[in-house]
Amino acid sequence: MPINVPKLLPARNILEKENIFLMDDERAVSQDIRPLNIVILNLMPQKEKTETQLLRLLGNTALQVNVTLLYTSSYESKHVSRSHLEQFYSTYNRIKHRRYDGMIITGAPIEHFPFEKVHYWPELTEIMEWSKTHVTSTLHICWGAQAALYYHYGINKYELPEKIAGIFSHGVSDPTVKLVQGFDEEFLAPHSRNTDVSQEEIEADERLDLLSVSPEAGAFIIMSKDQKNIMVTGHLEYDSYTLQEEYLRDQKNGLNPKLPKHYFPEDNPDLKPVNRWRSHAHLLFSNWLNYYVYQQTPYLWD
Repeated sequence: MPINVPKLLPARNILEKENIFLMDDERAVSQDIRPLNIVILNLMPQKEKTETQLLRLLGNTALQVNVTLLYTSSYESKHVSRSHLEQFYSTYNRIKHRRYDGMIITGAPIEHFPFEKVHYWPELTEIMEWSKTHVTSTLHICWGAQAALYYHYGINKYELPEKIAGIFSHGVSDPTVKLVQGFDEEFLAPHSRNTDVSQEEIEADERLDLLSVSPEAGAFIIMSKDQKNIMVTGHLEYDSYTLQEEYLRDQKNGLNPKLPKHYFPEDNPDLKPVNRWRSHAHLLFSNWLNYYVYQQTPYLWD
């Protein structure tokens, strides 16, 4: 899927070197097709890294995607330049009149705060409410998944005795569900979080389907029965070295982190991590775009 991204977006250089299919406005307007319009609400502090990770996965199927990057106007990240936000991002107030085929709400390293204590919680809830009528399907990641479960379904998060960090094994409850079609019976995925949600509460909610669980890391992929909301509690989008970078950051900050589980070869942080989840990351995003966005969205919005 060629992604239409600005020529000067820093992620573009990285993705071009990886041979990801990109295009700009000039080429996009010459194609007589209806592109998918995807909005990404990027809540992560290091926005450029998250842009690269998500755009890489959106660029792996056969349709054209136009991407709008969004940041919260009620809270400005300290880890990205103002010029980057002004050049490549928009705010909710500028785009709320539009309709989108798909939306991604990322994670955020604010799990210790109750949802209502998060600076941009009122703005986020307004966006999630807006998504009910203006977005065909929304994919929520990690803290974004917990926020969606809380706002839409009343399922709260709870603090863990220690952080879940590492690469964990998962199973699939029903391989005929299109979101997990093609998944192995056992597959790996990264997790990195200090809070969790109750598997029992999810299973008891008639509005939700629990599609994938890890014996060590808990509920992983949850989908609403109307297919509008997909919640992924881990980070399939992570690069090979993201968990290593987080581990070293926490060490530097004096947090005395435990070694991410099942991540470094021989549990030796001096050895290079091996990416064992990339194919399922591409498969999840491809299935979401095909079956829950492209196949469901109207050709022309009302």
